[in-house]
Amino acid sequence: MIRAIFAAMLLAGTASAQTADERLQAVYTAEWQWRLAQTGQQQDGLDTRPGPRLPCVTPACQAERLKMWQGVLDQLAAIPDAELSGPERLNKAVLAESLRAEVVGITWRNHEMPINSDVNVWNYLPAQAPFRTAQAYRDYISRLRDVPRWFDENIANMRAGLKRGFTPPAVTLKGRDQTLAAQIKPATESPFYATFRAMPATIPATEQEELRTEARSVIETIVNPAQTRMLEFLRRDYMPGARATTGARDLPDGTAWYRDQVKEFTTTDLTPEAIHQIGLKEVARIDADLRAAMLQSGFKGEYKDFLVFLRTDPQFYARTPDELLGFSAYVIKRMDGKLSQIFTTLPRYRFTLRPVPDAIAPTYTSGRGGLDACYMNTYDLKSRPLFMLTALTLHECVPGHSHQGAMALEAPAAPPFRRQTYFSGYGEGWGLYTEYLGKELGMYRNAYEEFGRASFENWRASRLVVDTGLHLMGWSRDQAIAYLEEHTALARHDIEIEVDRYISWPGQALAYKLGEMSIRKLRTEAETALGSGFDIRRFHDTLLGLGSVPLPVMEAEMRRWIAAERNKPAANR
Repeated sequence: MIRAIFAAMLLAGTASAQTADERLQAVYTAEWQWRLAQTGQQQDGLDTRPGPRLPCVTPACQAERLKMWQGVLDQLAAIPDAELSGPERLNKAVLAESLRAEVVGITWRNHEMPINSDVNVWNYLPAQAPFRTAQAYRDYISRLRDVPRWFDENIANMRAGLKRGFTPPAVTLKGRDQTLAAQIKPATESPFYATFRAMPATIPATEQEELRTEARSVIETIVNPAQTRMLEFLRRDYMPGARATTGARDLPDGTAWYRDQVKEFTTTDLTPEAIHQIGLKEVARIDADLRAAMLQSGFKGEYKDFLVFLRTDPQFYARTPDELLGFSAYVIKRMDGKLSQIFTTLPRYRFTLRPVPDAIAPTYTSGRGGLDACYMNTYDLKSRPLFMLTALTLHECVPGHSHQGAMALEAPAAPPFRRQTYFSGYGEGWGLYTEYLGKELGMYRNAYEEFGRASFENWRASRLVVDTGLHLMGWSRDQAIAYLEEHTALARHDIEIEVDRYISWPGQALAYKLGEMSIRKLRTEAETALGSGFDIRRFHDTLLGLGSVPLPVMEAEMRRWIAAERNKPAANR
């Protein structure tokens, strides 16, 4: 039905006397509705929410998506850029690149490797917060009933990946089964039940109890048995059968696959070899900043001794999870007071601060930011130095990912698909750029926090070296760990988690530094071109107002903005 409607709309768009803008709008409106149905999502105002089922991931569904998205790309190619308005030209560029990546991923059968050291198919199934309506709770219970099918389809895909040697490296899966095992608990203790403990008062008490009773039954009789079967598969078949090698080049046609991963995550045409050299130059530059911060701190001794001091002295570590979260919350509020210096427009959407859930914390990164919440990892506090937490909070929370997500959601006149699109180079580039903004805004209160900022920057620069080294140049896991130990102040636990992430998620780590370098280059161009007329607030408003876009598109659009600003009378800038 949806495909028939989509085809009819496309036919109408090409056969009638519609403008290029109208033809494009018909294409992306129909594609978005089709995509919502494919993923089980429902439109909910500006945002989307999960519906009553989980996505289909069978080979047949993947083939249907491939056919549909390739058809959409053909339709896009038939609409000349020159006939489009500026906003619609941008919409076309974003949709074309996002669908190109989807088509490439399906062609490589990436769905046959749906888990890695950082991402899997079970951690994000439990709801993290209460729902607003009884219907949303019913949809959630319906999704819980769908968990066995979801797991079975993913297991079938993973078996196909095993058969052709297309798996994450075995070393990176060590302990990841524990994150699933930690979710298999009696119903009332299950993370799947957490959202039922405090339900909105707008739902009548009798209905609340009915929903709770049904949820407990579904968790015990459907969800937990399905999780147990998945856990058995992981431990009996998948983890023992995963490949012993660590480089992407060791996968089937791995070098070509890795180059496509690099293209997807960076959205540039840079080769891995060129990226490796960029990384080496950036690491050398930032190493000097780190040593300057050490001298500023007054430490007497060698640099290697300073790293030992930072990694072991109790003054730099929280004693309780609340202390760490409190530090991060204070950074957020300090930053809130400075936002008017760097933006003229602020989002209404608010985020919260949460600890990373206990079940996944041991193998999770230090922090993660999103539209609804910013998460800080309170597991193994001796691996979470407070002198790095300012930079991390700026990156993940505000003005980083949580702030950025709200700006994209509330962007004026953006079509729904643009509010949900995410390109790593743009998004992670902005996150790293906000750490630099923190320096300009006086967020780093002493030499140790400045050292933490520079260490975080070098961590992202080191990724350019490590990721390409691991996947194209034969680097070992130990070699990558040693490189990060030499060039950052990260704790050993964090370094091992990060290196396993790079090994099992090739290319993703390249986005951060390349995106940040692109943003800083554009800012320098704007400052040079506009001189005293440059307003950092309008620059940031324009950049975030684009929403998430490929890096070449970001550069083209921002240069158009610079040219337009330069042509304005000085009084109007």
